[in-house]
Amino acid sequence: MARRTPLDRYRNVGIIAHIDAGKTTTTERILYCTGVSSRMGEVHDGSAVMDWMSEEQERGISITAAATTCFWSGSDSGFPEHQINIIDTPGHVDFTVEVERSLRVLDGAVVVLCGLSGVQSQTQTVWRQASRHRIPRIAFVNKMDRPGADFQGTVAQMRERLGAVPVPLQLPLTLRGDLAGIVDLITMQALLWDPSDHIKSFRAEPIPEHYAHSCALMREAIVEAAAEASDELTARYVDGRGLTENEILYGLRLRTLRSEIVPVMCGSAARNVGIQTLLDAVVHYLPSPVDAPLPTQTNAESSNAALVENSHEPFAALVFKVMHDKHLGFLAFLRVYRGRLAVEDFALNARTGHPFTARHLVRIHANEYEPIDEVAAGDIAALAGLPDLRTGDTLCKPGNVVFLEPPMLPQPVISVAIESRSHEDEAKLAVVLGRLAHEDPSLLVTTDPESGQTILSGMGELHLEIIVERIRREFGLDARVGRPRVAYRESIRSKTCREAVWDREVGGRGQYARVSLSLEPLPLDSDIEFCCEVAAQSLPPAFIPAIEQGVREQMQHGTVSGFPLRGLRVTVVGGSWHETDSDLQAFRGAAAVALREGVRGSNPFLIEPVMIVEVSSPENFMGAVIGELNRRRGSILALNDAPGAKVISALVPLSEMFGYATTLRSTTQGLATYSMEFSKYAEVPPSVAASITGGVAAR
Repeated sequence: MARRTPLDRYRNVGIIAHIDAGKTTTTERILYCTGVSSRMGEVHDGSAVMDWMSEEQERGISITAAATTCFWSGSDSGFPEHQINIIDTPGHVDFTVEVERSLRVLDGAVVVLCGLSGVQSQTQTVWRQASRHRIPRIAFVNKMDRPGADFQGTVAQMRERLGAVPVPLQLPLTLRGDLAGIVDLITMQALLWDPSDHIKSFRAEPIPEHYAHSCALMREAIVEAAAEASDELTARYVDGRGLTENEILYGLRLRTLRSEIVPVMCGSAARNVGIQTLLDAVVHYLPSPVDAPLPTQTNAESSNAALVENSHEPFAALVFKVMHDKHLGFLAFLRVYRGRLAVEDFALNARTGHPFTARHLVRIHANEYEPIDEVAAGDIAALAGLPDLRTGDTLCKPGNVVFLEPPMLPQPVISVAIESRSHEDEAKLAVVLGRLAHEDPSLLVTTDPESGQTILSGMGELHLEIIVERIRREFGLDARVGRPRVAYRESIRSKTCREAVWDREVGGRGQYARVSLSLEPLPLDSDIEFCCEVAAQSLPPAFIPAIEQGVREQMQHGTVSGFPLRGLRVTVVGGSWHETDSDLQAFRGAAAVALREGVRGSNPFLIEPVMIVEVSSPENFMGAVIGELNRRRGSILALNDAPGAKVISALVPLSEMFGYATTLRSTTQGLATYSMEFSKYAEVPPSVAASITGGVAAR
């Protein structure tokens, strides 16, 4: 079946930003301007289309990434229709997995910045995530209608805090103290919106005289940036021949696709100012799937087949999200990288090796789903009715198996004990937790081996609070939840080598294994590395997986306090076996003993998650805010200015941040706000560690 839109006119785009920068409002205005919505949804009154969960509507925040599709032919209908697949991502750090797995399958991103607050902590986080995925970006400086908004200051912060090369293509236009529109620095026109009419168009007028000089200087900087895109454009510029408008657009696009520059737009999403020109910029500067780099394949024997539009290439797609819909059952959100998949086609889950039939394909619009007949390269859609699919699965054609690199999933940093209020609901709660963990890979459900309690681990207090609320609302279960617990870990200071012998009789049969392990500390932010340096003639390779299993099982329990280990390399350096008495169980047991004894001899210590905390406070409360952070074992990193406030950045252990929101409100009369995100693991001071390990021992 022929496409409605050629692949080079696709744009797969994410909207990313710090919380409350206006991402969802921007997306709502995009839907309105493109005709997808007949009204403009509002976050503050719970009518936003993209914030469809009841928890999102009540709290006024995005919790889950929402996808939609719209079509755009330009603010002046000046170019062919383009299909824009949009994913609106959450801004709160507790839901960073939604950003991570969305960016994994997107080709470009719009970074929304608040014109008042500028570059904030979560802005830096999502920027790093986008950089890791090599995603070209454009920026939209929002809320330029607010008193104190500073466009140039925000652009400067992009240079200083993000290390970006911003190229402003617009300038906010203020008339009589109010935002009237923007100056387009490429066409050198003033674009004005009528504040009394929510129409989708604007009018162009000459630039006001008092703007002319500064706009001319800024346009010259744009031309210089475009000229650096190629030798040909550079030569034209140096020779004084100048660049045409199309050549400027072409040069800026080339450099944006190479992530050398970041075009910067501005406006006010709430006032619908600048949304149409932002959509134009998405089309002009962000990549189509044809322009984007090929996805990484994790099996070396895979052929790097090009991303093509025709149906002759074998199908390959990545599952980047799984959720449950009450009508359709399990939904697997797909990004198709090549080929086609039609309803009733056979395909294969590369992870499990299980074939399946595509019974239901749907196009996504927030929480509404439109049945479609097929998906093709470049599409973002969903496959319904396959409960065994997981985030990160590769779907492909039998006989042409590939493994696409899955999203990086963050490790939980906080835990609570959870249990049902009645014996009858225990089994139901277990099923519900399993379903939620299936949907949200940053949620971990385990059982405490000592107490038998079910432990729910997540990315923060808000994350777990939302999960418990969903359990109550969606599944009708009123669960009891314990106090939050920090995800402490253990590590080692020194290198050592330990040998353990497993020699015992089980069921009248002997079991023998000898294992020598070398333990070496790694940076605390590293996970566990397992290596083997034993020759095959000294130790049969069949026993190595059993040794690794014993090592990894023991690592979950540590030695100092029972917390899991991290930040060390374990290497098998020796071993011996018996032809009749050695088996996998013996080597698993010997490895566990060798690791346990080795850690005890390597000067083990306790480590804890440390958060980077950013507090925005009126200047007269600065002393109290800094004093409170110091009292919580915080280290002040920086003090920065913001409109009407000071911004304090600090590193604070997560264990000290419980209850901080209430304390901050009372300390600053409710005038300060804060955000935090995981930064690193660090050693727990001995005095604090003693109380933690003592508490674990007592339990």
